[in-house]
Amino acid sequence: MEAGTSENMSFLDHLEELRWRLVRSSIAILIVGSVIWIFKTWIIENLFLSMSKADFITFRWMCSLFDVCIDDIPIKMQSTEVMGQFSYAINLALMGGIVVAFPFIFHQFWSFIKPGLKQNELKVARGTVFFTTILFFLGILFGYFIIAPMTVQFFGTFQLSKEISNDFTISSYMSIVLSTIFFTGLLFLIPIVIYFLAKLDVITAAFLRKYRRHAIVAVLILAALITPPNLISQIIVAIPIMILYEISILIAVKISKERMKSAA
Repeated sequence: MEAGTSENMSFLDHLEELRWRLVRSSIAILIVGSVIWIFKTWIIENLFLSMSKADFITFRWMCSLFDVCIDDIPIKMQSTEVMGQFSYAINLALMGGIVVAFPFIFHQFWSFIKPGLKQNELKVARGTVFFTTILFFLGILFGYFIIAPMTVQFFGTFQLSKEISNDFTISSYMSIVLSTIFFTGLLFLIPIVIYFLAKLDVITAAFLRKYRRHAIVAVLILAALITPPNLISQIIVAIPIMILYEISILIAVKISKERMKSAA
């Protein structure tokens, strides 16, 4: 569907266009998910279960740079349901398919709504697919290398009593790891969200500045909850998130100046 032809399409035409966009996205997820399914054992062992080992790249990096070293996390994995491992292999393939195919999926979504935008709106939204993809994958990498391993380290070593061992089910372990990584990817889209909200005059730079202290406190609390009890780990987690917040303020300021210039 080309830009400028949206008004010439009926409601059913729009539904048909949306259906084919969803079909293409589903096929992309299926293809990527199938590849992940083929290599599921290697992926589970080398990309996810390895987060409980002291030689995981994040822990080696922290040990060499900041002298914050840990031992292997004392956790055991088990599956307590008949279809437990099979079900989570399916979930892994599906979630992995969505993440890896995200650029294509978002492009399909954007291609559907783009023809309905006006010329000035298209100018404003230029580069949306590119910047959204970059920020999303930066968030995925940050979640995988920083947030997820520190979360595993914290909950894997936390004990109410030495009489209680941490025997995690594979479903609970993978749920916390995958959800942490995925939602961190979404968290990194904050500047994109702020950009469009500022364009709609829903959020202003003044509002973001007003609640900056609240945001800092919330980020520090989050960092304290998901990291080991040391200041360095908390700073590593908190700084990128606050940088994103400050970038969002700068974006809102720029949009405000453009609006005032246009009004003048």
